[in-house]
Amino acid sequence: MSSQDKVVSAHADGVVGHIVLDRPEAMNAITVELGRQLENSLRELAGAVTVIVIRGAGGNFSVGGDFRELERLRAEGPEALRPLFENFGRACGVIAELPVPVVAAVEGYAMAGGFELMQACDIAVVRADAKLADNHANFGQVPGGGGSQRLPRLVGRQRALGHILSGERLSGAQAAEWGLAYRGFAPEEFDAGVAAFVRRLGEQDPVALGRIKRLVHDGLRAPLADGLAMELATVIEHVGSATAGAGIASFGTGKGA
Repeated sequence: MSSQDKVVSAHADGVVGHIVLDRPEAMNAITVELGRQLENSLRELAGAVTVIVIRGAGGNFSVGGDFRELERLRAEGPEALRPLFENFGRACGVIAELPVPVVAAVEGYAMAGGFELMQACDIAVVRADAKLADNHANFGQVPGGGGSQRLPRLVGRQRALGHILSGERLSGAQAAEWGLAYRGFAPEEFDAGVAAFVRRLGEQDPVALGRIKRLVHDGLRAPLADGLAMELATVIEHVGSATAGAGIASFGTGKGA
């Protein structure tokens, strides 16, 4: 695949950034180039918008790694595989570091790496009939996009190991029940539901959103006492700043109800 091929499209629509995995003919399978473009698109949009939403073209999120590319890289030796996993890993990893929330809007298939990308996003919203799985084990493979580490942190050891080792599919509705998604939408409500949720995030104060996201991500890596100390320091800094003034003034108007 040429480095000039565009396999991820991105644009800003006001305060909302849109990223589309754009290989519909391959159900948005992940390649070396897709991972690189995804990371670049996330970094570029983060400085210009309040929220980013990631979707897949053609009615599917992503079926995971591109098997044709895997076969080609394997033939070149183990080191040839490294860019595939490193590029995608960096794209997933950067999400937690961005100052804006990143939302995965998941429909159709989200398998293997696609499922791992969903886990890496700050928030996921899903179509109830979406088909999700870490199905690496079904093909004699192991997760390579963070699933062995993120899934247990999201759903606990029992569910994570049971799911990864069996390769059983989950529906979007089940994913929401497990806490893997914030909300599941009926198929006929999905597009409107995603748009309304993302629009609501885009209307929030971007400074507050960034600080809340940072507190949650940093706090999850720290003991509770340290996390509470971080929250105390952050809220004092935030409430004392000019950016919080308008929000405080709106308390009595019912705007935030």
